[in-house]
Amino acid sequence: MYNGLLHLHNFARWIILILLLIAIYKHYMGMTKKLSYSASDRKVDLFLMITAHITLLVGLYQWVAGELGLKLIQASGFGGVMKDSVQRYWAVEHMVGMLIVITLITIGRGKGKPATAGPDEHKKAFYFFLLAFLIILLNAPWPFRAGIGRPWFPGMH
Repeated sequence: MYNGLLHLHNFARWIILILLLIAIYKHYMGMTKKLSYSASDRKVDLFLMITAHITLLVGLYQWVAGELGLKLIQASGFGGVMKDSVQRYWAVEHMVGMLIVITLITIGRGKGKPATAGPDEHKKAFYFFLLAFLIILLNAPWPFRAGIGRPWFPGMH
């Protein structure tokens, strides 16, 4: 089960990145062309938020049940984990970074909820989503990151 959820978590990052790019583009256009929020804007934001929250739940399970989160802290102690960059990444940095990302996505989605949402809300959502996108790019375990890299797609080595 753990391995399947790991693959799901890995695959979900691509869905989040694609939805973030779509949302960033839509909000950039809404901001620059002074458009009101459309039903399409709200749907993309909602699907993005739902996917991010599901990915968070899977990640929390992995952190608690897997060897690279809570068990690592229990085995090495928090001080020991913080001294090792790979252990620190898996036990602390990845979780904290992605919690920030999901918070930004949730706030960005909330900016378009009022029925009167317009260009100002597009601008706010644009910046929240752009910041979330940049943090994901900086904090994800990309294959080229020494010691912490994961495959591009689930099941690849």
